[in-house]
Amino acid sequence: KEEKGIPRRARPSATMGADVEMKDGADKEEKKTAKEETPVAPQDVLDVLFENVTLLEKSVASKGEPRFAAKVLRQTMAWRKKLTPAKLVDFLHAALDDENPSKAGLVALAGGAGSPPPAPPTPPADGAPAPAPPPAPVPPSAAQRLLPETEAYAHLLCVIFLTDAGDARVVQASERALSIVSAAAGRRATDALGARLAFYYALAHERHGLVSDARATLLRLHRAAVTRRDDLGQETCLNLLLRNYLHYSEYEQAEKLRSKAQTPSSRSNPQQCRHLYYLGRIRAVQLEYSEAKACLQQAHRKAPAAARGFAVELTKWITVVRLLLGEIPEKRDLFPSARGASASQKTRDALAPYAALAQAVRAGDLAAFKAVAETHAAAFAADKTHLLVARLRRNVIRVGLRRVSLAYSSISLSDVAAKLGLATSAEDVERVVAKAIRDGGVDASLDHERQLMVGAVATDAYATREPQAAFHAGIAFCLDA
Repeated sequence: KEEKGIPRRARPSATMGADVEMKDGADKEEKKTAKEETPVAPQDVLDVLFENVTLLEKSVASKGEPRFAAKVLRQTMAWRKKLTPAKLVDFLHAALDDENPSKAGLVALAGGAGSPPPAPPTPPADGAPAPAPPPAPVPPSAAQRLLPETEAYAHLLCVIFLTDAGDARVVQASERALSIVSAAAGRRATDALGARLAFYYALAHERHGLVSDARATLLRLHRAAVTRRDDLGQETCLNLLLRNYLHYSEYEQAEKLRSKAQTPSSRSNPQQCRHLYYLGRIRAVQLEYSEAKACLQQAHRKAPAAARGFAVELTKWITVVRLLLGEIPEKRDLFPSARGASASQKTRDALAPYAALAQAVRAGDLAAFKAVAETHAAAFAADKTHLLVARLRRNVIRVGLRRVSLAYSSISLSDVAAKLGLATSAEDVERVVAKAIRDGGVDASLDHERQLMVGAVATDAYATREPQAAFHAGIAFCLDA
């Protein structure tokens, strides 16, 4: 009998003691080898374009599901380099109905000639099986050809093709494409296509020197997006308008638009990065350096890894703003490693003026600062940072005064002017030193009667509030991240 608390013994299995057949992985190896030996036909760009039309049809059926349109745009950007004029013409002939009034114009923009007929297959050798011909791409159905989304997508492909080719006809093509999308404004599936067309419309006008001509159209598109509650179009047009205003250094107009515009509830990460970048530039010009630094650093953290040019542009502005705040960026901050690899030579050349600028500010050498500002004046003007660089002169003087006050217990104001390279009168030098002492940049005192700058006695840093301030800054950075 079974006693309480003692588990029952397991009965011996019927297979216990018998030989069990162990399967080695022969079957799996054979299947893996057969799969590797099976040739995979390369995917054609027409297959991807026709699949995108099917995804647009699914987006229409689901009443504007954003994931379908997002996949269409991702696949289009991935395959845009393989889009030839012949393939584009083949797509237009297959995707657009013959009665479509836009078909002839789009075919003319693409080049007019389609792909040549395929060559006859090579006869097989004696006894060898004939190779199977590659499957032909399945064209869109008659219902898909009549969709307004298909026509808008065809216009987008032509605009992308002309943009990559540097063709000046892209300006008129993008305007025509926006009119087609505006006619189908009630369909949610066209929101993503319209936002991307607005981006290429602004890009075409910027590349061909017509930035001012695009402002009225962008304002109209932004108003229409707000009325239709199109979040993606709204934030895209807002960022394009901010870029348009900042192109002409109209910072007050850009701030008025940003403050009065409605912020969409759902925001995409790329558009949010652009918005933070433009907001950081506006705040930097408005002397709000702390907020500008926070916006620019947040945009840098959120930026995609593939956007290297955008990251370089952000690094330029972050460097200048940090210098204006009295911070000296290190070399690793200017040339960060990307995924274990060192910065490319192109990146180093682009950031070389700002590295020299940081070195001049670190040394407190006013002559070196003037030389850097004059040598790289064209680069600073092209980056729109020349106004901020001109403000750095006071910071260079402050750093130089701090170094002098630490090196000398007392020094005459004339010697201070000689060491800093200030070709001004004694009264101006005294005024500069007094202002630096009042702002807290220099720990010294001024003897007006003897015309001396007397350095303060060095104290223990841990007896001050500097460690607390550094600890607080680190905690604030972690919370913001």
